[in-house]
Amino acid sequence: MEFSRRSVLSVIPAATLLAVAQPLRAAAAPRSGTAESARTSADRATLLRNTVAVFAGTAEANVRPEVAPKVAAMVRTARSRLAALEGAGQGELFRGVPLGTSDPNLSRSFQYLYEIALATRVPGSTDAGLHGDRAVQRRVIDGLARLHAEYYGDQSKGYYGNWFHWEIGISTHATRTLVLLQDELAAYRPGLTEAFVASMDGYLRNGKDGDVDLDSRFHTGANLADITTNRILQGAVLDDDARIRKAVADQLTVFARIDPYDLRHGVTDGFYADGSFVQHASVAYTGSYGKGLLTRIVQTVKVLDGTAYVPVGDLVGVVQGWVADGFAPLIFEGWMMEIVKGRAVSRTGTGYADVAAVVEAVVDISGYAADGDAGALAGYVKYVRQTSRASLDPVSFVSPVSIARYADILDSPVPAEDLGPAASHTAFNAMDRTVHRRPGYSFALARSSDRISKYEYMSGENLMPWFQGDGAHYLYLAGQDQRQAFGVDYFTAVPPYRLAGVTAPVENRRTVPELYGTLWYDNPERGFTSSSESQNTYVYFPRGTDPYSGGARLGAYGAAGLVLSDDAAYAARQAGELPDDFVAYQAARATKSWFMLDDEIVVLAAGVSGQADRAVTTSVDSRIAAPGAPVTLTGALRDGTPRHGTGTAPLAWLRYADADQRTAVGYVFLSGPLPTAALGTVTRSRRVVRLSNPDTAVTKQVFTLSYDQEAGSRPAAMAHALVPNATERQLASYARGPLSVLANTVRLQAVRHTDLGIVAANTFAPGIHHAERLAIDGPASVLLRRAADGTVAIAVSDPTTMRRTVSLTLHGRTLRTVSADDAVHVRRVPGGTRLDITTHHAYGRTFTATLR
Repeated sequence: MEFSRRSVLSVIPAATLLAVAQPLRAAAAPRSGTAESARTSADRATLLRNTVAVFAGTAEANVRPEVAPKVAAMVRTARSRLAALEGAGQGELFRGVPLGTSDPNLSRSFQYLYEIALATRVPGSTDAGLHGDRAVQRRVIDGLARLHAEYYGDQSKGYYGNWFHWEIGISTHATRTLVLLQDELAAYRPGLTEAFVASMDGYLRNGKDGDVDLDSRFHTGANLADITTNRILQGAVLDDDARIRKAVADQLTVFARIDPYDLRHGVTDGFYADGSFVQHASVAYTGSYGKGLLTRIVQTVKVLDGTAYVPVGDLVGVVQGWVADGFAPLIFEGWMMEIVKGRAVSRTGTGYADVAAVVEAVVDISGYAADGDAGALAGYVKYVRQTSRASLDPVSFVSPVSIARYADILDSPVPAEDLGPAASHTAFNAMDRTVHRRPGYSFALARSSDRISKYEYMSGENLMPWFQGDGAHYLYLAGQDQRQAFGVDYFTAVPPYRLAGVTAPVENRRTVPELYGTLWYDNPERGFTSSSESQNTYVYFPRGTDPYSGGARLGAYGAAGLVLSDDAAYAARQAGELPDDFVAYQAARATKSWFMLDDEIVVLAAGVSGQADRAVTTSVDSRIAAPGAPVTLTGALRDGTPRHGTGTAPLAWLRYADADQRTAVGYVFLSGPLPTAALGTVTRSRRVVRLSNPDTAVTKQVFTLSYDQEAGSRPAAMAHALVPNATERQLASYARGPLSVLANTVRLQAVRHTDLGIVAANTFAPGIHHAERLAIDGPASVLLRRAADGTVAIAVSDPTTMRRTVSLTLHGRTLRTVSADDAVHVRRVPGGTRLDITTHHAYGRTFTATLR
């Protein structure tokens, strides 16, 4: 779906947004002796009214029956918090939330005060005892005063634990409460607002007078959006127009697309040209921090609506681009894919619930889009609702007004429609992720490199993440309840060494809490504290050490390649750069390719070794099913003999089927060692993946299909194809084609699909590599397709992101250019046609040409 304005606005470069921000910063400069204009006063009043409407709703929206459950939920929550306030014991503001040394509990106490204050501002509530109740509001204000006096206002006592609570979490709850109770605060405790804002300023790293340090590694991406939103609201309650304008200007930098070759303030967090979203400098994070950023930015658009601080209409197209290019490809039938959720994959409330925040943002932004674009966004909302296997509960929306708009969209005649075609391929090379979609399935692939982290562990979440970026894949089948296939139960039941698609050494690794007795490696003398850069680099989200990770896209087809490498921690440990008690693990070795077609995902691996005399396992696939579900394994040996059940055998193909879920996946073995199929029932607690998860026992059937190499064995190569929704007859037909492996080494991996006319290749080393008539010079990813009309389409990318030029020659008759990207230069050479592609500063982008 092409938005009418997205082609321009979704690619606003940083320089353009900074030009917009510059006048705002100039206007934010102190102007002593000048009276504020009536317009700026009116703008601040509008901003405050908008904010209350976002969180408390409006009289018109709240009386609607669709909104009533949300209003009732807000009031119930407030009543519960009031009861906890009444029953508080020594050292508590709320019962069961002890203060003093717990920053999460301090933040939770501020949250509870906000939730009570919110209920007093909710119009249309049937609980007249809370709406407008000044006595309740003053109890909240007294609570604010106590927290400030005893726990928050003295910065020599504060700032223990997680920096996020002190710079963002507490500030968010407190600032919203100051907005909701502005009038009562002025009458009851007139100096408290100023005192709170001064304290919040003090907790900002290098912050002064509400300023934001754009050079701080903590003030980036979604975090910066949170911080600047708080600053905008604080400016409004302080009648400080300069503060608002400065905060708006700072937030505009979040809208700017990240250019890795022209970083602003050194920031790599944000959206990239290919739709990738990165947070924490190197974590693929669209499904967690990305949706948080989307929510906050859309709320800012709503809060600033009708003011002159910035023309919000100019930013709507940027957000539309995020939705269409960054979020929609990652949502399959209402489920947020695991590949972009970082440590959040270990939480119990992810998957379908993640998408609610995205839907709310789309609902809201549709109200600001042009007519055609608004219809496309509304159609997408209906599409997600219709295809999701879990009903979306609008009570989870932040704003009651959004619920009313959501109901209007569902009742509208606009047809349900996805924002992209049913058959598509998305290469998120800036975050080492790939999504391949077809009617009936979606295949999601997670890689890593020296640019992108292998995984994210933090705060006792995602305790066993070690191989999640080593080619782990997730094959989502249409019509299935994905909670029965993936989510927290998948990571609980499937051993981390056998996640689908990964190559892992056979060893027992220990989690960070098991290794060190804390949630991090604590060694301040060597630079390791809970939020230090060393902790990030070597413990929380270490990158790989090889640059090769990426691939090319040709229309709806794609290729991806990866060279498995040690992570940064192991490399530094080997170099003697880390303390002796720091534990790091060596990775296995493998060169891997994925060629994503229509009915098949073809996977090649070469040079597979456990290293250090370790055994190694390469997982073809791993799937879970309910205990007792009628799972069957059927197949055939290479000689045609039928094969059923588990074990190691010379399989030609195997079919996994779950009759309860009406799902099936086929596996075609093209070359390599004998695969082993296993199926068994396991029971594990969800706490094995996240310390704060309930101690809930999960029982699942676990199916694994793998190549298992013994310790000391020579490096091996293997090739197979995943065939989603395959029938036995379809799988048996692969004995006659159309797939063939052209090469499978650590230098070149290539396949041919005769029915599609496709040759696809990944090259990994210097020199000339030959795949049929293709001669490729150096590392590259290439797709070639011959059409019936005589044209040849070629797609090329540099998966290392380091090459200035990629060259290839197509031997045979000389071809002329029909169309080509500007970076593609085509010329005739003896015996064929040569293409020279300028890949300098392309960051893994694909370049295409069509020849005849």
